[in-house]
Amino acid sequence: MTGAGGSLALRLAEAGKPVVRWAVGDLLPLLAMQRAARRGDLHGRLLVASRTGDPFPVFDDLRARGPLYRGRFAFVATSLPVVREVLSSNDFRTGVEIGGGRGPVGKAYSWAADTGVIGPLQPPSLLVTDPPDHTRYRRLVTRVFSVRAVERLRERVQQIAGGLLDALDGKDEADLVDSYCTLLPVTVVAEILGVPFSERPRVLAFGAGAAPSLDLGLSWRQFRRVEAAMAAFDAWLSRHLARLRAEPGTDLLSQLVAEHDDGVRLTDRELKATAGLVLAAGFETTVNLLGNGIVLLSRHPSQLRIVGDEPRLWSNAVDEILRVDPPVLLTGRTAARDTRVAGVAVPKGAVVTTVLAAANRDPDVFAVPAAFEVARPNAKEHVSFSAGRHFCVGATLARTEGEIGLRMLFERYPDLNVLPGARRRDTRILRGYASLPVSLGRRAAIPANS
Repeated sequence: MTGAGGSLALRLAEAGKPVVRWAVGDLLPLLAMQRAARRGDLHGRLLVASRTGDPFPVFDDLRARGPLYRGRFAFVATSLPVVREVLSSNDFRTGVEIGGGRGPVGKAYSWAADTGVIGPLQPPSLLVTDPPDHTRYRRLVTRVFSVRAVERLRERVQQIAGGLLDALDGKDEADLVDSYCTLLPVTVVAEILGVPFSERPRVLAFGAGAAPSLDLGLSWRQFRRVEAAMAAFDAWLSRHLARLRAEPGTDLLSQLVAEHDDGVRLTDRELKATAGLVLAAGFETTVNLLGNGIVLLSRHPSQLRIVGDEPRLWSNAVDEILRVDPPVLLTGRTAARDTRVAGVAVPKGAVVTTVLAAANRDPDVFAVPAAFEVARPNAKEHVSFSAGRHFCVGATLARTEGEIGLRMLFERYPDLNVLPGARRRDTRILRGYASLPVSLGRRAAIPANS
């Protein structure tokens, strides 16, 4: 009886772990932020407003309180120089300890968090590791995400975009999130990961399911969908890595399987973390970049005419899109030691929320910061890809997909118009569209260089 009772207790405890993970990682932070917002805390107001898709009015209130606002739960940085300083400083480490780290709530989360499934916000993911591990992982990954490697993908990205646009021909209206913005990056990601064509719908489902893991305050239903998607992706990756070792291809993941640093190759756990990051972060942020860009360009026809007349500006236009409406609103760092930022004492263990979208509209750096100007001379100074050692390793690929995807779409459909019903994602950190209905208008002749 004792053995049976102990076994039952163990099963009940295991069954309760998902509830603990969700309650500590999503529900409690959300409730705390909502309560803080009601009491006037600007950090809380920012996260509550971000869910409605319009956090920008809060930026001015934060700036009025100085370059580093001290909120109820964290410091908040909105100045571009201060955000860069925090993201680049060795005085800060990545991430935030959920549940306060070593307190009772933090210990409960640590107990519940050991699932064996590696997510994009769990070590050894590049997003949450620091040197020396981060240095080794990034050195290996950068070799296959270099400018030269991505340039070799450029023609393939054009082919993929062209095929998706061909599928839209003959339609008057379409939801571009489903039919274009999602399918372009997921096809590219699938090829990077060496996914057989027949299995790409599964990868699309994995990406759509796992991407919200990068967000905060998920509902129980969202949380369970995310965990199921990550578990399924983890199991699929185990089989896929074994296949690539036996039959390596020319894809970038096959190269990572074979790459080594001073004779040490990435382990399966490290490869899974990298593949998961490529899927969740690279996929979702590029979907948001494309959707946000379509809305900005269609609502600013004068700016669309400028890039139409001067195609060389498409690259700069993508950076201006990233500046004005970035795919990621904010990120966080934790002080590794007592330090000072912008003249303010920041104690060890304190969290600093760097608001990327606010830094991108710093009036001391960008003239008329809310204006969308595709020829803006310093558009590239944005921090939408972070900064410092955690600058996005996939930034070149994302820019390439954004430039090609948007240019070819508007060259094919110059009269494209966003229809009523465009809907933002129900997320607080990621910024993008869940639905983007458009009228396509007339189909233009395809330029010879497309």
